[in-house]
Amino acid sequence: MDDYYSDDWDDEQVAEGLYEHFRFTADKGQALLRVDKFLADRLPSGSTRSRVQLAAEAGCILVNSLPVKSNYRVKPLDIVSVVMTRPRRETEIIPEDIPIHIIYEDADLLVINKPAGLVVHPGHGNYTGTLVNALAYYLKDDPSFDPSDPRLGLVHRIDKDTSGLLVIAKKPEAKALLAMQFFRKTSRREYRALVWGVVSEDEGRIVGNIGRDPRDRTTMRVFTEGDEGKPAATNYRVIERLGYVTLLECRLETGRTHQIRAHMKHIGHPIFNDGRYGGDEILRGRAFSRYRQFVQNCFATCPRQALHAKTLGFVHPSTGDDMFFDSEYPADMEQLIDKWRTYANSKEQ
Repeated sequence: MDDYYSDDWDDEQVAEGLYEHFRFTADKGQALLRVDKFLADRLPSGSTRSRVQLAAEAGCILVNSLPVKSNYRVKPLDIVSVVMTRPRRETEIIPEDIPIHIIYEDADLLVINKPAGLVVHPGHGNYTGTLVNALAYYLKDDPSFDPSDPRLGLVHRIDKDTSGLLVIAKKPEAKALLAMQFFRKTSRREYRALVWGVVSEDEGRIVGNIGRDPRDRTTMRVFTEGDEGKPAATNYRVIERLGYVTLLECRLETGRTHQIRAHMKHIGHPIFNDGRYGGDEILRGRAFSRYRQFVQNCFATCPRQALHAKTLGFVHPSTGDDMFFDSEYPADMEQLIDKWRTYANSKEQ
């Protein structure tokens, strides 16, 4: 791609749902003009050129449906769109008294341990009951926190049915500095995943571009050849082998949508009970009815993908201190691991 197209576009933004707020079609006689200048002249007052540039960096400026950098030059009949992660008709985030497990808080940020099942941001089909609604309620007495301000709030995301650690920015400066660490891959994140099968190598690295599956737009797939998808790399280490499943530690080098889930399926070890990637079927083990019942009980114990964002590390945006947080397994995943550990120990006797 030419260097005015964004290489930093993350498919997670597409997966979470993008909504068009503004659309302009360049005239037939349009002279070449930088897209930031083009939009600054057309958007409502307050939309300065610098704000348009920030929007472009965030992947929110599209030309002919492709994200572009702010130095892209608009040509005749180009269709220029401004998109965001929530519908335009939403003008207010409704505060809701939803419990939040806060493990750290100061004037700049919050670190929370998100439970499985909680959507992080309002979007199509989930306009209430999200983490952002919960934050709006929790910080309702903080005059500097506006949940509708994109310069505040979520710095990164995890899937609805993935549990674990997230950092939330309470100030614009904090969000900018934290987001830069995630962008530059200097933040530290480790996940725990229970996957199907016996992973033979004690540790490994999975490399393969990840992009939307053309046959099923709700899932991501790995492209091993060509230039489809975005580069992605996942490092893993075996923590424990438990019969027909393996407990892994996964470290991300990149942050693509469903990265661990897609990479694990790609190497033949889908995450346990991950319905979107085939892990909700009995993929290993015996055909005996007793074993099938055991696995069904395991599915019921942890009725979602067995994936937990266990650790999170970053440099504090104000103090410069090295911050590191660890979290316990949620009860459903702890019980699931215990079940498989008991099963594996019984097989060895």
